[in-house]
Amino acid sequence: MKTDSSKKSYRYKDAGVDIAAGNSLVEAIKPLAASTRRAGADADLGGFGAIFDPKAAGFKDPLLVSATDGVGTKLKIAIDMNRHDTVGIDLVAMCVNDLVVQGAEPLFFLDYFATGGLDIAAARDIIAGIAEGCRQAGCALIGGETAEMPGMYASGDYDLAGFTVGAVERDQLLKADNLGAGDILLGLASSGLHSNGFSLVRRLMADFKCDYNAPAPFDSQKMLGDVLIEPTRIYVNSCLQGIRAGHIKALSHITGGGLFENIPRILPSTLAADLDANGWPLPPLFRWLAELGNIAPRELATTFNCGLGMVVAVAPENVEAAITLLEKAGETVFTVGRLVPREMDAPQVIIRELETTWQN
Repeated sequence: MKTDSSKKSYRYKDAGVDIAAGNSLVEAIKPLAASTRRAGADADLGGFGAIFDPKAAGFKDPLLVSATDGVGTKLKIAIDMNRHDTVGIDLVAMCVNDLVVQGAEPLFFLDYFATGGLDIAAARDIIAGIAEGCRQAGCALIGGETAEMPGMYASGDYDLAGFTVGAVERDQLLKADNLGAGDILLGLASSGLHSNGFSLVRRLMADFKCDYNAPAPFDSQKMLGDVLIEPTRIYVNSCLQGIRAGHIKALSHITGGGLFENIPRILPSTLAADLDANGWPLPPLFRWLAELGNIAPRELATTFNCGLGMVVAVAPENVEAAITLLEKAGETVFTVGRLVPREMDAPQVIIRELETTWQN
């Protein structure tokens, strides 16, 4: 094949893809990935695949558990604010919190970062956040993919997805059939909105012309945008401690669908969760959003976590020990309800005093 010197010679860069910039990013993030190394994972970035050794991590008869997720339209707020250092934590959190609810310890994480044009500084901030999330969760960042796709994404826009694998010893898997009527439900405080409901949040911000750089109407000491993009809390360390101590029977990660949709995912059909809205305070952020958008309490609890990022089922005799352990691990813990026998065709989540408490 010959090239014609009289014609323009096209390069990949002319189409908007800069291979050299991508290589520079890989070099820039290698120390970040190295900072997440753990037993079982010691490969460097750059290969076609990474290997994890469960035996080296101390597992004897492990079941593998996987999860994948993204950050959603919370990214748009971060992009509009030109703040990219926390969304990586969100990405890891949304994945690893889904692993720990089955009793699994996160082992490794991979990310997928897609953009219209590679901004190395922004990309490094994003991946620094991913590395921070991995350190918090105790898992290794062992690889990922950076995709430049001009024409698919507008200038400055990007999307993130993540994939994680964890392991749990076969006899420690959390199962619904371990639960019984009378088990107590504890709620672990969320750090804010986490990464769900942002399409509604952004609609409210646009319709009511809210300024991300203005003080929050419910907290003049903080900027509104900072509160909205507060990273998702990672519950791995505290919950694994509770599981291994034998205190925790089940966990529900409160993500999309809120309290009404997520708690039933861990329950057998014979049980229902009876919650009391007076059992925990509705944080000012959620109350403000409800007032701003005239959001009905049930809609609020089906869209947002409403201040509870994780719901924990505990046997009555272990409640005190579980609360002590979780608080020592840094959690804010509320006693929010209990499991009760479910009547035929009755809902699996009841929140008593919901209308009264959240509309006052």
